[in-house]
Amino acid sequence: MVDTDDNKQLLDQLMLAYGKDVWNYAFSMTRKWDVADDVTQEVFIKVYRNMNSFRRDSSVKTWLLTITRNTVIDYRRSAFIRKVTLSDVLEDHSERQSAEQEVIGNWTVNEMWAMVLKLPSKYREVIILYAHNQLSLKEISEVLDVTEGTVKSRMFHARKKLTLMKEANR
Repeated sequence: MVDTDDNKQLLDQLMLAYGKDVWNYAFSMTRKWDVADDVTQEVFIKVYRNMNSFRRDSSVKTWLLTITRNTVIDYRRSAFIRKVTLSDVLEDHSERQSAEQEVIGNWTVNEMWAMVLKLPSKYREVIILYAHNQLSLKEISEVLDVTEGTVKSRMFHARKKLTLMKEANR
């Protein structure tokens, strides 16, 4: 039997070590601070419940980012979220930003990251996993559940689109 206190301590360590990476990846996929918060929380709940299922076939970071990606996909599929997203468009969001939102806002102000966030999801994911999360092509293929060749192709097309966007902004 696994000690619950050991699991809590391990979860705390994982959250400290990878919490920002999970949140940033969730934000890059959803582009919403509150959704990234919810997804991050859900990811670590899943990790806590399934801690013993980690097979060490990949790195812990790859495992966590895979869970993050799948959680975002599940989130997008839910009918409730589709209704909430529509109402979000209709609501006034003039409320004051939190310090965390301002920091992330400043992060996205960077011209290159702003362009990355405009890329279609499949291209945005490979750039963020590679440049921000510093995963190898093999690890990216594991997270996205595609071949390394597909990752290379998406990376090529993402870079090409970024170059075109940069030239258009000149």
